[in-house]
Amino acid sequence: MPARLSFPALCVVLFLSGCNNTLNPLCGSARPAPLIGSVAPSSVSFSQVEEGVMLTISGNNFVSASEVVISGKALGATVVSSQKLTILLTTGVISGPGTVGVSVLTPSGNSGDVGCTSGGQSSTLMLTVN
Repeated sequence: MPARLSFPALCVVLFLSGCNNTLNPLCGSARPAPLIGSVAPSSVSFSQVEEGVMLTISGNNFVSASEVVISGKALGATVVSSQKLTILLTTGVISGPGTVGVSVLTPSGNSGDVGCTSGGQSSTLMLTVN
């Protein structure tokens, strides 16, 4: 009599074959990697930073755990939607004129141990502070 594969055996095969989040039924809580498209404004004066100026980051795959990374420092942001984040730039974030890198970091979720990709860091865009 030929061996029959049961549902649990099929799941094991899927996990061992390096399945992606689409095929893995346990990946529902995995967080997508953020994508950054633009920052607005793309340049500000340092006097605006001293007063506090709002920076808007547009892109995709932003979640409540996403953070804005400015010059390598992860900072809490306001998640407006899955496509927009905002953060208030002050002298506590930017200490003087120059060019600073801006990216978005989404920490990994709790599903990495079941073959799911989760979280990550976006590419970096530059913000000019005059």
